[in-house]
Amino acid sequence: MNSMPLGFFDWGIMIVYFAFIVWIGFYLKKFTKSDDDFFLAGRRNSMWVCGIAFMSANMGSMEVIGYTGQSVKYGLYAAHFYLIGAVPAMLFLGVFMMPFYYHSKIKSIPGYLKARFNESARVFNAAMFVVNMILVSGIALYLQALIFHTFLGWNWDLSIWLSAIFVALYVTLSGLLSAMFTEIVQFFLIWGGILILPILGLVDIGGPAEISANLSEGFKTLWATSGSPADNPMYVTWGGLVLGLGFAIAFGYWTTDFLIIQRAFSAKDLRSARMTPIIGSYFKLLLGAVVVGTGLIALVLMNDSSSGFSLLVEGGKTNYDSVLPLLMQRYFTPGLIGVGVTSMIAMFMAGMAGNMSSFNAVWTYDIYHSVINKKATSQKLLQIGRITTVAGILLSVAGAYIARSMPTVIDYLQAISSMFLAPSVAIIILGMFWKFITPKGGLWGMLIGTLVAVLLFIAQEAKIIPISFVIPGFSGAGEQSFMAANFWRAVWAWLISTGTAIIISFFTKNKTDEELTGYVKGLIDKNEAVVEKTTWNKKPEFWAAITLVIFIIINILLW
Repeated sequence: MNSMPLGFFDWGIMIVYFAFIVWIGFYLKKFTKSDDDFFLAGRRNSMWVCGIAFMSANMGSMEVIGYTGQSVKYGLYAAHFYLIGAVPAMLFLGVFMMPFYYHSKIKSIPGYLKARFNESARVFNAAMFVVNMILVSGIALYLQALIFHTFLGWNWDLSIWLSAIFVALYVTLSGLLSAMFTEIVQFFLIWGGILILPILGLVDIGGPAEISANLSEGFKTLWATSGSPADNPMYVTWGGLVLGLGFAIAFGYWTTDFLIIQRAFSAKDLRSARMTPIIGSYFKLLLGAVVVGTGLIALVLMNDSSSGFSLLVEGGKTNYDSVLPLLMQRYFTPGLIGVGVTSMIAMFMAGMAGNMSSFNAVWTYDIYHSVINKKATSQKLLQIGRITTVAGILLSVAGAYIARSMPTVIDYLQAISSMFLAPSVAIIILGMFWKFITPKGGLWGMLIGTLVAVLLFIAQEAKIIPISFVIPGFSGAGEQSFMAANFWRAVWAWLISTGTAIIISFFTKNKTDEELTGYVKGLIDKNEAVVEKTTWNKKPEFWAAITLVIFIIINILLW
């Protein structure tokens, strides 16, 4: 594909954006005087600031560019990532889990594991999170390089290094504070770049009716073809969707991934913290409609030979991640091209800044301060946080080369989640709602579950085991079943982690009720409990119920 010619106005938009983001980093640096400021933004943000930043951190290039490609590959089944794969877990976080996290005054999810279980559980979870963030950040760098290569014709390696240097500059200056404020700016910029695409696309193809008329049953339904793997393009059943995506992976991401929860931790009070993911759930539903709708329009164009629309093909493989840049190339005129390219750069910045701000917090608090230097001062931790940010971005460059070799970035992302998030969330939820689980039970549950999931992935990719070994009742093979295998691998990781934790807890010593107070449901210090005194229409439960009703209606309508 040829690069796009950018005019003076297009370059002007991009240069102003870059200059503004760097200025924010330098400006907020003077407010970043302690480790609390750098890692938790001082815990003084409103629910709207936290909610928008929460969602912006989830609107990175992977979630927008990647899932647009998934909509071409899997049709309407890609909407599951925004529905069963997001909403229930987001609401559960806001209604049930956030009070535990917020009241404990922890600075990271591994910090909760230390308080609930022990130091070993904390360090192991932190190490897994660090690996996870390096790999995920590599995906973001790869997608940003794809954007520069697609629109500007720049060398791929040059693009990735320039992107890495820019993120290192502004996140290192003031940490989460600059990340959150730039995420708010990028939130609106991203919407400005993607909202117009489905409108232009629908006009081009002749209206919404053309989507239904030109797609097969498996590509335009949500649940109706999930009874058999052979009936839908994702080769998955409703069991894999509900248990794998909706439970193991979604809860692993939305309720335990510090990348996004860190934004809620920065809230000024408990109600704001609880409302953060609930506000995000409304934007998540809207984002799903825009992203999946755009992908389905591209699918209709690809099925029409007269449209002249096709995806990039590299090394004999279709590059599904090129859908969004190609559609912008098709529809955007000079001036709009600048907005489109800048919005995609903003996607990258939002995701990458979120990755690095959470990465440096976990490394600094849960590995450096916990294991390497327990007597580190606040200023020392601030210094280590900045050094860690640069080191993390350099490591992410290596992760970008791994991401480039995968079928699609979302296939790869879900594989990572099945290995590193599903085992952790199994233990966190067990520990949070059942005091029976012992420290050794929690540690070994996470360790064994993660090990089994990683070995399953390696064995599957090396073709040591058939893919049917991972997916129940599946007898096929091929790249198309890669996603279904991710879902079921997450289920096995969850079950093995849970079973291991329960069995070991029968034979090991537990903590006392006093030690567990504040970290397990039912063991709350009545003197320290905070009662949210507010009217019914301001309660997080009320707004969560509205989201749930909308979620149910959408699933019925698209059945």
